[in-house]
Amino acid sequence: MIFLMDLQVMLLDVVYFILRNSLRVVLRPRTKSIEGELVLITGSGGGLGRVFAQEFTKQGADVVLWDINGAANEQTAALVRDMGGKAFAYSVDVTQRADVYRTAEMVRKDLGRDVTILVNNAGVVAGRRLLDCPDEVVEKTLKVNCHALFWQTVKAFLPQMKAQNHGHIVTIASVLGLFSTACVEDYCASKFAAVGFHESLAHELLTEDLDGVKTTLVCPYIVDTGMFEGCKIRKEAEMILPPLQPQYCVEQAMNAILIDQPLVCIPRMTYIPYLSRLLPWESNSVVYRFLGSDKCMYPFIDT
Repeated sequence: MIFLMDLQVMLLDVVYFILRNSLRVVLRPRTKSIEGELVLITGSGGGLGRVFAQEFTKQGADVVLWDINGAANEQTAALVRDMGGKAFAYSVDVTQRADVYRTAEMVRKDLGRDVTILVNNAGVVAGRRLLDCPDEVVEKTLKVNCHALFWQTVKAFLPQMKAQNHGHIVTIASVLGLFSTACVEDYCASKFAAVGFHESLAHELLTEDLDGVKTTLVCPYIVDTGMFEGCKIRKEAEMILPPLQPQYCVEQAMNAILIDQPLVCIPRMTYIPYLSRLLPWESNSVVYRFLGSDKCMYPFIDT
């Protein structure tokens, strides 16, 4: 009897959340204020990280900038300060655990407060055929895109968020963490791992009733930052699915963060292949070939 009652409640909840999220497409929910929050952004020296720094500053947050390129990171900090915001730049190699732990402690001592929003944005791509990709390059991709999430998030900052039941963890993954393509085995593996890590962590926080610590998984399509320069799908398909502009991508991610949306795929069209896993493998392969997605990395790796 208890099982049947729980089943009924579960089904009602499923219907409720489907309807609620459908309405969110039309009726934008109220956004939360992040004024005065301390936001740490990895990979902030350029690309999406730099735009995130500017967008969080517009919302009144203070930003902590982590990047392995100190000069580029200082440029981001200067842009934030020119906007009237507060920026604190640190040179960090996120693949080195000791460096992450040491710098995290330095941030606490320097600023006298804890990070409340963490944006795991740092990422790399090799773009080589598997047999042409040196082992050390594969390892670097996995360390930056996946392994670093463990000590950045869980070890360095999550304990304070849990203690206060307040915070927000944002993982910038990729649509290639939801479905894959050829010649980016290391990148896809790292992003699938990042998605799995993030979702498992989100479930763990829910089981511990830590409703004040929010999570948002961001899965963008190709962003025109130069990281995937040369990557091409079929010309006709690219007319309706062109590379994303960094500003647009970050704005969509910020919209999701400010309404505590757990998952956002950018653009929305990329939710479709995410759901395509219900189809046979051969069906997906046929669609990939039609769109040119199966060989979209070939121009990239041949440049």
